[in-house]
Amino acid sequence: MAYEQPFESAEPAESTEHGDTAAPKRSGPRLRPSGKQVRWILIGILLAAVAALGFMTSWYTIDDKQQGVLTTFGRVTDVVDAGMHFKLPFGIQQVYKVDVNVYQQIELGYRSDPYTETGYDVLEDESKMITGDYNIVNVDFFVEYKIADPVAYLFSSYEPEAILRNLIQSQVRNVVGSTNVDAVLTDGKEEIQMQVRDLITEVLEDYDIGLMLIDVKIQDSEPPTQEVIEAFKAVETAKQGAETVVNEARAYQNAQLPQAEAEADKLVQNAEYLKQARINEAVEQVAMFTAMYTEYALNPDVTRARMYYEAITEALPGVKVYIDTSESGVSKLLPLDSLS
Repeated sequence: MAYEQPFESAEPAESTEHGDTAAPKRSGPRLRPSGKQVRWILIGILLAAVAALGFMTSWYTIDDKQQGVLTTFGRVTDVVDAGMHFKLPFGIQQVYKVDVNVYQQIELGYRSDPYTETGYDVLEDESKMITGDYNIVNVDFFVEYKIADPVAYLFSSYEPEAILRNLIQSQVRNVVGSTNVDAVLTDGKEEIQMQVRDLITEVLEDYDIGLMLIDVKIQDSEPPTQEVIEAFKAVETAKQGAETVVNEARAYQNAQLPQAEAEADKLVQNAEYLKQARINEAVEQVAMFTAMYTEYALNPDVTRARMYYEAITEALPGVKVYIDTSESGVSKLLPLDSLS
């Protein structure tokens, strides 16, 4: 087998004194490497780049507010939580990061705009609705929702947010269209919000688009004309005045009720005292009558006479009582008046 000489001397070899040929001297620029060497160098660089690319695409990080949906050749194989994870590189496995722990919002009837004077833009096409008694009102809604199922959110529908917005508009108009205008503008907002929330939640469970409703609030509701607005404001002011009067009456009642209860308790206690005194007096009289009857039983005549005199004395307190103790014709009157 013949071998090629990779390098050749540019000058002939010089002879020494003894006739030996000395090694040629290398001078001038170096020669380029051969094509095979260049090919192996390029292959090494390519392999290093592929290895670096594979390493860089084989790991990923999920935020604490996210979940990752892992697909293998386009098919969902896993749902991962926050942290660092590894996957097969070169597009074999792909990760879709979804914000599942973030409250998102939908504005219906208006759009927030910090660059305007009011801070929002009105969209009458969304806010104008017809009530159950055929009146026109403008109602703005604020809706909060979150992603509950990242797999259904990514692959069950094309635009889940658009579906949710259309669903909210449909159910809001359904509820407002069955409610009187007075309730929409004044004291029926809480009931409307509850009905809308229940209806949307029920339909979302059937659609299964991966979204969960958090809250529905009426941001504002008002008639379309200024005259009607002023009339309803006057009605609302009157209702608030009536509530104020009722609250003041209740406060007065709460202040007077303890005093009245104290007076009633005082009267009851006084009545109890009089009752007990009357009972004690009756018991005393019964005891006196019993004692008198005992003495009467021992000497009826004397007791009868004494009782007669006591009765006369009580009936006629200013009369003088004379007792005739005459015996054998001589009268003795007691008590005897003073001769003076």
